[in-house]
Amino acid sequence: MNGNTSIKEREEEITEEFSLFDSWEEKYEYIIDLGKNLEPLDEKYKVPENIIKGCQSTVWLTSEFKDGKIFYKADSDAVIVKGLISMLIKVLSDNTPDEILNAKLDFINDIGMMTHLAQTRSNGLLSMIKQIKNYALAYKSVASN
Repeated sequence: MNGNTSIKEREEEITEEFSLFDSWEEKYEYIIDLGKNLEPLDEKYKVPENIIKGCQSTVWLTSEFKDGKIFYKADSDAVIVKGLISMLIKVLSDNTPDEILNAKLDFINDIGMMTHLAQTRSNGLLSMIKQIKNYALAYKSVASN
């Protein structure tokens, strides 16, 4: 999916993409487009245990640990949230647990995301990040045993 690009490089790609837009209306449209391009999540993963707690919308997140790297898949019933989770997946998927746990995710502030999201959406974004990192923590402990 992401080849050999680092988390930082992927963050920079997103920051550059967002710099092409003049208004937040255009940026929201772009986020929605990202969500539309997110690979659909198989219905078998849309179960209560995969729902991220703390999100106003329903967000399902699942992961797979393969060859020392974590691969995430997600979906949401809200288009903007689907776009947000797609950005997180683009940046964090296909990395080791340590790389994910150490990711600063500066791009979120660099593109002004936290200041332009409603409080409930900001809290949801933080919940998504927390759950992604929780998966990384769990896989790290499994891998070290």
